[in-house]
Amino acid sequence: MTAPQNIGGFNGRKFDRIETYMKKFSNRKSSSSSTTTTERLSQFELPFWPAAVRAVPNGFLRSALFGAIRKGTRAYLEREEIRAQEGIRIIYTGPRLDQGDLDVWETILHIARTQALGDECTVTGYQLLKALGKTDTGSNRATLECRLSRMNATGLDVKVGKFSYEGSLIDEVYRDEISRAYVIRLNPRLRALFAADQFTMIDWSVRNSMGGQPLAQWLHGYYASHARPLPVKIETLYGLCGSEMEHMFHFREKLRKSLDVLVGTCMDHGQLFSYEIKNDLVFVEKKGSGSQRRHIAKKARKLPS
Repeated sequence: MTAPQNIGGFNGRKFDRIETYMKKFSNRKSSSSSTTTTERLSQFELPFWPAAVRAVPNGFLRSALFGAIRKGTRAYLEREEIRAQEGIRIIYTGPRLDQGDLDVWETILHIARTQALGDECTVTGYQLLKALGKTDTGSNRATLECRLSRMNATGLDVKVGKFSYEGSLIDEVYRDEISRAYVIRLNPRLRALFAADQFTMIDWSVRNSMGGQPLAQWLHGYYASHARPLPVKIETLYGLCGSEMEHMFHFREKLRKSLDVLVGTCMDHGQLFSYEIKNDLVFVEKKGSGSQRRHIAKKARKLPS
């Protein structure tokens, strides 16, 4: 048998083993680098959600940022603190926003969730209107353009617990002169508002069925963001939804009607939602989403027996 050669002072077999080890190390390093890159990229991507829902930050659903306000002339706010649930702080500059603006914004997020935040998202007016459940008419296109421009002109300073964001709802929007499609860019730092347990998946079919009824839509989002809703004062809901009604008795009447709409709409979609008003407190019973029910069960397991 021929003796193995010595190469540079190393036995040939040892050299082969070292070469094999270096290849394995290089592969591990490459894999680790790839994982790190993937993790880094995921910091600028929205979490993926199914087509039947729309994801919205809890801070927006539990505040008057997208208010249940009437149509017509809007107030312009200059670094004004928006009424919000405890633990949420929103300083806002721009025209007041309504539930129609939220429909458009969450639809843009829905379309952009398949790509990195900060990348250009190109979408036609027809595609946006179809996703919103609206017909492609001149008046609907004009309203869409108005809403896009309005949200592009916003300035937000949001803090929810340890998560914060400062910037616009839409960083950039313009019309491509050749395709006539919209080119929209969102701020990558919006990702902070979509951390775990910081956003809610809204049933789009339920919300869309209540189009044109802003208080019912706001209530749907507010209660969807709570796994187990606690009783809430009517006065608290009045402030949180951003109502512009001057008299509380008018709001109470509107609140009952909107809750009735929500009950009926949920029933039409096979979902449980009921309410009762006692001593100016609103009590709500609902069936939470699968993730919310798991969250409740997890908390229950942690409680001392």
